[in-house]
Amino acid sequence: MITLYGVLRSRASRNVWLAHEAGLEFRHVPVIQVYRQGGPRGGPGGGDELHTRSPEFLAVNPNAQVPTLVDGDLVLNESLAINLYLAKRHGGALGPADANEDGLMTMWALWAATAVEPHSLQVLYNRAGKPPAERDEALAVASVEALRAPVAVLNQALAATGFLVGGRFTVADINTAEIIRYALPAPELFEAAPHVRAWMAACHARPAFKRMWAERELEPA
Repeated sequence: MITLYGVLRSRASRNVWLAHEAGLEFRHVPVIQVYRQGGPRGGPGGGDELHTRSPEFLAVNPNAQVPTLVDGDLVLNESLAINLYLAKRHGGALGPADANEDGLMTMWALWAATAVEPHSLQVLYNRAGKPPAERDEALAVASVEALRAPVAVLNQALAATGFLVGGRFTVADINTAEIIRYALPAPELFEAAPHVRAWMAACHARPAFKRMWAERELEPA
C-alpha cells in the first residue's frame, strides 16, 4: 500500500487531494513540520506526533521535509513530483494521455512552483498566516503586484476549456490550484481574472477537495 508522510497543513494537502480524486487507498502518516512542534515528539497538542526531525522520519527522508511518498521500493519527495507520479501510475484520466500532455503537465507544475509560489506564499503569510503584529503589508502588496502577470497568463490559458491540459480536470489543475490558493487572501489580484476565479471555485467544489479540506480542518492549527 502507498504511504504518504505529512500533515495536511503542509504541501501534502495536494497529494491527499489527488489521492482522493483517484480513489487510491493509502496509509497516511501525519508528520508535522519541526518548526511547529509543541510536544516531546513534535505536535501542537504535545502528543506523540512525528515531526520532520524525528529519527523515524529522517530514515525515510533525510531532507527533513514533508511530504514523502513510499510506493513499494520507490521513495519520492517533493509534492509536485509526487502528484505527477501518482497521476501517471494510478490516476487514470488525471494523468497524461500522451507525451504532449505529459510535457504540459510538467510545464505547469514547474511554472507554478517558480513563477507563482514564491509570491503567493508571501501573500498567505502576510495577509492570513502570521499573527497580525508580524505581518508585512508592504511585502504582501509587492507580492500581489508580482503575481499580476502570471495570473493573467493563467487566466488566458483557462479561457478555452476551463482546464489547463486536455480539456479535462487533471493533475495540472490540482498542482496549480493548490499554489494559487495561497494568494486567495488578495482578492484584488483576481478582479481581472474571471476564468481563474471560476476555475478555483470549481476546483474547491470537487468532492475530493472538500474531503481533503475537512480532514485538514481536524488537524491542530
